[in-house]
Amino acid sequence: MEFLETLAARRLLAIVRGPDALAATRAVLTLFEEGVELVEVSLVTRDALKVLRDARAALGGSANLGAGTVVSSGDAHAAAEAGASFLVTPAVSEAVSAGRALGLPVLAGALTPTEVVVALGLGASAIKLFPASLGGVRHLRALRDPFPEVPFVPVGGVGAAEATEYLAAGAVAVGVGSPLVGDAAAGGSLDDLRGRIRAFRAAL
Repeated sequence: MEFLETLAARRLLAIVRGPDALAATRAVLTLFEEGVELVEVSLVTRDALKVLRDARAALGGSANLGAGTVVSSGDAHAAAEAGASFLVTPAVSEAVSAGRALGLPVLAGALTPTEVVVALGLGASAIKLFPASLGGVRHLRALRDPFPEVPFVPVGGVGAAEATEYLAAGAVAVGVGSPLVGDAAAGGSLDDLRGRIRAFRAAL
């Protein structure tokens, strides 16, 4: 329950993806330093498993450091071995049940009611509403009618303004990538990243 409790309390999942492993690691550490307590490293990041290992070594075992874009059982196992404490999938796939078998919370990507039901049946801890930009807040509200107790986390096209709207509509948290991280995972300014983090947290 710790993962869900942190989602509900902090309401922000930062998503790091980029072409530079060292820059991505620095971005992850900066996010935690600035008080973001849930950070996902997308497996499309260059040397993503090394980023996870290095960040885990720096942060210790208690940090909520997860792996994203997990699409297969192999991805799930590799991410767990690299130190991921939760998994995020872009869709309903074998990665959901593999993550649960490993004892990890899984934020499973789903867009339709059918996908929500299947993801929950496979053991998803929460639903990543993705891509959220396709239906926006209206789609979230429509899904919450039949699934009022399901924790939804909209991801995709979520900036500060959209984040507040999703949270007001009942999302447990939001997942934010480029509007928050910007170019930091490609070697961009960490000072600028710190500024975006502070502005985003203030907006939420």
